[in-house]
Amino acid sequence: MKKLFTIVVTFLFFFIFISADYSTPSPTQFKDGEYLKYRIHYGFLNAGYATFTTNLVTYNEKTHYHVVGKGYSTGAVKLFFKVEDLYETYIDKSTMLSSKFIRKIREGSYVRDQTMVIDHTNKNITYTNNKSNTSKTYNYTGEMHDMLSAFYYLRNMNTDNYTAGDYINLNIFMDGETLNFKLKILNRETVSSSFGKVKCLKIRPYVLAGRVFKEKESVTMWVTDDSNHVPIQIKAELAVGSLKADLSSYKNLETPINFSK
Repeated sequence: MKKLFTIVVTFLFFFIFISADYSTPSPTQFKDGEYLKYRIHYGFLNAGYATFTTNLVTYNEKTHYHVVGKGYSTGAVKLFFKVEDLYETYIDKSTMLSSKFIRKIREGSYVRDQTMVIDHTNKNITYTNNKSNTSKTYNYTGEMHDMLSAFYYLRNMNTDNYTAGDYINLNIFMDGETLNFKLKILNRETVSSSFGKVKCLKIRPYVLAGRVFKEKESVTMWVTDDSNHVPIQIKAELAVGSLKADLSSYKNLETPINFSK
């Protein structure tokens, strides 16, 4: 169970952004007050929830989307493994690029408290470990996102031209390094949810096999095949047990999801 919610939140934050096309984003597919909530299951256990909220704020004298992601354990799981995870990003509304990222992890004895500030003009990142009060600056080329801002940046993209078998590679910055993720479009299919049936893109992120995952193709995701690109369901086969996350609540979407009976 160690780092379970880090795994779940990583799925939700990282792997959704394969539903994107690399063209200029139009910041219109989510809005002030959007809210998404996911129920997380570990095997037969209702292990906890992950939530995402979006609000418009002023940061560095510019309008930003302030996105907050939280993961927390509930019920029996909370009794022996308390989880309180927090992720925040400040996304410049005019560019859809992240200005600041915060990650605070509290999972049993596992603790992380980090802040990342991205300077898109000078192409550098200041990465601070708040526990040790130490900072380091990294240079980069091209565009750079944090794990949470990438989700929202790419939700605005057009997916109409994607077909089964297409691959996408994306770089993001985390823990002092640029990470490359390879993702594959599997197909389009209709998925049943607690809200009804919905057309989805079925996608697969390639992960590292070993201590956490059974194999590199252990994770499958379904995201709405519309302008929202909201994750509906995630399934993963772990080295020990299985994981599932389902959309359980949402509100204030820019465009209604077309669920059917």
